Amino acid sequence: MSDWLAAIILGIVEGLTEFIPVSSTGHLLLLGHFMGFESEGKTFEIVIQLGAILAIISVYFRRLWALATRWPHDAQARHFIIGVLIAFLPAAFAGVALYPVIKEVLFETPLIICVALIVGGVLLLLLDRMKRPPRYLDVNTYPFRVYALIGLFQCLALLPGVSRSGATVAGGLLLGTDKRSAAEFTFFLALPTMGGAVAYDLFKSRNDLDFNDIGLIAVGFITAFVTALFVVRFLLDFVSRHGFAPFAWWRIAVGSLGLVLLWARVGA
Repeated sequence: MSDWLAAIILGIVEGLTEFIPVSSTGHLLLLGHFMGFESEGKTFEIVIQLGAILAIISVYFRRLWALATRWPHDAQARHFIIGVLIAFLPAAFAGVALYPVIKEVLFETPLIICVALIVGGVLLLLLDRMKRPPRYLDVNTYPFRVYALIGLFQCLALLPGVSRSGATVAGGLLLGTDKRSAAEFTFFLALPTMGGAVAYDLFKSRNDLDFNDIGLIAVGFITAFVTALFVVRFLLDFVSRHGFAPFAWWRIAVGSLGLVLLWARVGA
């Protein structure tokens, strides 16, 4: 497979999976492993995530701008901004502390990713079928305790294959949020979480980064942006109608296929 085709495929996968509970990192690492694609210093894999971040900013620009301009005199805007920051901090501290283990061990072990995909899919199925009536329907007014606990759940996503959005959605559902607002909160929490992770990744990998393949990176970035734009625009309505079961079954299927391919030593 040519590097250009691999770049397009990986960009599409990044955009499609970043904001749904299936683990974009797990998909990219497994695909890269089986396709034999790996950029120097992981530059490609790091930078294309910025395309997904840009998609959120594009779709929610008016709302983000309103929060940025209203917070000095709007108590609800301040409440939400503080809530997002509270949810962001646990994963930020844990990510920095565990960075060497995450990058050098977990990211290099496809078996762990496959198992995490399957286990996470089963748990998401169980949560999706939970009949507990929701108590919190508006992301702007979650209690600070809920923001903080969702942030702790997000730490589970440091294990590749768990899924950042999947962990936060699971935490939200267990804490009494409804499915739509739980999915919406993952968008806003993604901005500081993904932005911080990409910035820290670039800093730590600064001596190994290679931008010689800038064309491949640009293709992956644009493809990730376009596909993520589609997901962000339509995900909330999809979740409201179908719940999270389709994503859970997808995780189980991908994780199982990955185990079969590992057993057959494909890409080894």
